[in-house]
Amino acid sequence: MLSPVFSQPPPDLNRRLAKLTSILDVAKAMSAERDLDLLLPLILFEATKVVEADRCSLFILDRERNELWSKVAQGSKNEIRLPVGSGVAGQVAHTGAIINIPDAYADARFNRSFDVSSGYQTKTILCVPMRDANGDVTGVIQALNKLDGQGFNAEDEELLLALGAQAAGAIENALLHEEINRLFEGFVSASVVAIEARDPTTAGHSGRVADLTVSLAQTLEHLSSGPYARIRFSSSELQELRYASLLHDFGKVGVREPVLVKAEKLYPHELDVLRARFQLARKDLQLQSYRRRYEALKRHGPEAASDIDAAEEARLASELKHLLEVFDFVLTCNRPTVLAQGGFERLAELGTLRFDDAEGLAQPLLLPREIQSLSIPRGTLSAEERREIESHVEHTYRFLTQIPWTRALRRVPEIAYAHHEKLDGTGYPRAEREIPIQSRMMSIADIYDALTASDRPYKKAVPHTLALDILKRETDSGQLDGDLFRIFVEAEIPRRALAQPPK
Repeated sequence: MLSPVFSQPPPDLNRRLAKLTSILDVAKAMSAERDLDLLLPLILFEATKVVEADRCSLFILDRERNELWSKVAQGSKNEIRLPVGSGVAGQVAHTGAIINIPDAYADARFNRSFDVSSGYQTKTILCVPMRDANGDVTGVIQALNKLDGQGFNAEDEELLLALGAQAAGAIENALLHEEINRLFEGFVSASVVAIEARDPTTAGHSGRVADLTVSLAQTLEHLSSGPYARIRFSSSELQELRYASLLHDFGKVGVREPVLVKAEKLYPHELDVLRARFQLARKDLQLQSYRRRYEALKRHGPEAASDIDAAEEARLASELKHLLEVFDFVLTCNRPTVLAQGGFERLAELGTLRFDDAEGLAQPLLLPREIQSLSIPRGTLSAEERREIESHVEHTYRFLTQIPWTRALRRVPEIAYAHHEKLDGTGYPRAEREIPIQSRMMSIADIYDALTASDRPYKKAVPHTLALDILKRETDSGQLDGDLFRIFVEAEIPRRALAQPPK
C-alpha cells in the first residue's frame, strides 16, 4: 500500500499566511484597544511589519477642517497636518485610490520638504486609503522604503488595504470613545459649575475632594502590606471615582438656599428682629429710669434732683451694661463651632427676662425658638435643617441614576450615595455599615476639606493638624476606616494632592 505524500506549501505561501495571521491577530488587539494614543502606534508597528517597510505614517481625516492629521508618524515627534489633496497622502484621501511610487524623487506628487527637514531619504512609497464599514475614506496609511529595495508590490497593496480596513474600524471606535469621554467630562464640569453657582461659598470643594480621593486611591498601588496591599484601580475605575467625587454634592441643588448657606444659628432676618427687640428693651430701661426720676422728684422735691439724677444714672448705666452683656452673650451663642459645645444653660435663664413694649405690655427678651436655635451645640443647623441638608445625598443619587452611564462608569451613583455613611452605622441616609472602599476614601477627603476650607462663611478654617485630630477621633470611634486614614496621613495626601504644605 502506497503512503500518501504531503508536499510542503511553498515559502511564499507560508509568508503570506503568516502576514494574514498577523493581520487577524492585530485586528483582535485593535478591537479591544480604546486609547487612541496606544492604538495608533500598534497599527503603525503592524503595518511596517506586514509590508516590510522601513517606516509608516497614519493620517486621520478631519472632515470639518478638510485636513489630514497624524498624532504618530515613525521618525517624527510632532503632530502633522496637511490639506486634503496636498501631497501623496492628501491625494489618496481625496481620490480614495492607492498610490504606489517606486521612485519618490521622480514623482511630482512627492513633497520633499519632510526629507529636507528630517534628513531622511524617501525612496519608495505605498499609500492606501482606510475605509470604514460604509466604504468612506477615514484616513490613509503610508509606508516608506520597502526593505528589499525593490518597491512595494500588489500583495503589499492588498495586505495594507486589509490592515487599513481593520484600523479604520478600530480608530472610529476609539474616536467615538474619546467623544463619549469628552461628553461626560463636559457634563460633569457643567454640573460642578451648577453646584458652585447654587452655593458659591463652597466653590472648589468638589474639585479638591476629587483630587484628594483619587490621590489616595493611587497611593494604594504602592502598598506592600496591610489590608489594601492588593487593591489596584484601573484608569477607568479612577475616572469613575473622580466623577463620583466631583458630583457627590450635586443634590444640594434641591436644598433651600437659606439653609444651604446658613452662616449663623439665627437667620439674618431673625437676628435683625432680635437686635430691634434689644433696642426696644434699652429704650424701655431709659423710660423706666425717667419715670422713677419723676416719681422721686414728686416725693422729695426739686432740691433732691442732683442726688436723684446721680443715683438713676448709676442704676441705668448698670442696667444698660447688663443688657449689652446679655446681647454680646447672645451674639457669641449665635456663632457656630466645629466641635460640639455646651454652656448654653444660661440662655434658658435669660428667657425669663422681660421688657415693656410701646403699649406697656410685658414681652420676653428672648423667644423660645430663638433660645432653641442659639443652643445648637455644633454648626448652625437645627435638627430639621440638618435633615434637609442631609437629604442632598438622596437628591444626588436620584439625579445620578437618571444618567445613562457607560459600563465602566456604572457605579458612580452608588459611590457618591455612600460618602456620608459611617462604618458604625451612624451615617446617612441608609445607616449602612458595608461601604464601598471608594466611598470610604471619599468620606475622609470630604471631611478633611470641609474642615480646612477657608471659604465657608459659617465656620473658620481648621488648621491641618487639628483637622487630622478630628478625623482621628472619628476613626477611633469606628466611624471612618482606620487603615485608609493612616495611609492618608503617612502618604501626606493633602500636600501631594492639593500642592499646599500642611500647617
